[in-house]
Amino acid sequence: MTLQGIEMGFLEHSFSSDSVLITSIDEAVGWARKSSMWPMGFGLACCAIEMMAAGMPRFDLDRLGVFFRPSPRQSDLMIISGTVTLKMASRVQRLYEQMPEPRYVISMGSCANSGGPYWQHGYHVVKGVDRIIPVDVYVPGCPPRPEALIEGLVLLQQKIQHSKTFAKVEA
Repeated sequence: MTLQGIEMGFLEHSFSSDSVLITSIDEAVGWARKSSMWPMGFGLACCAIEMMAAGMPRFDLDRLGVFFRPSPRQSDLMIISGTVTLKMASRVQRLYEQMPEPRYVISMGSCANSGGPYWQHGYHVVKGVDRIIPVDVYVPGCPPRPEALIEGLVLLQQKIQHSKTFAKVEA
């Protein structure tokens, strides 16, 4: 017996019991999202140098599925790296709103987390980017090393993997 020119005996023996995968839609979507994060190349101050270093071959973010994109419309991750001034705050918010859902934010460095050394006397500095946009992961340091950013990316991947995409609808 044939099925569109393929012998049924061939199909019966091509799949073993080990090749069956049973999972939920949430698990499959979470795996796909965590395995292909596309951050926007957006640096504000000295922490951006460490973010760029993390993308170079020595640290190789490509192995984690992280590829920097030039546009917010192509990105699902924003890494705020450096000091956010009051003048820049509206632009950060606008870029965040231009990103498609689901979107994630990593706050990188003391300045982005809490205002850094300017927190007390800097009238021009936002005292934490979480006052403008929601933050998923905080990476501490001044400036944080590329390894710390990679750890923050891995934490975000774990958070994405365990998030629920489809809510259970009860009738």
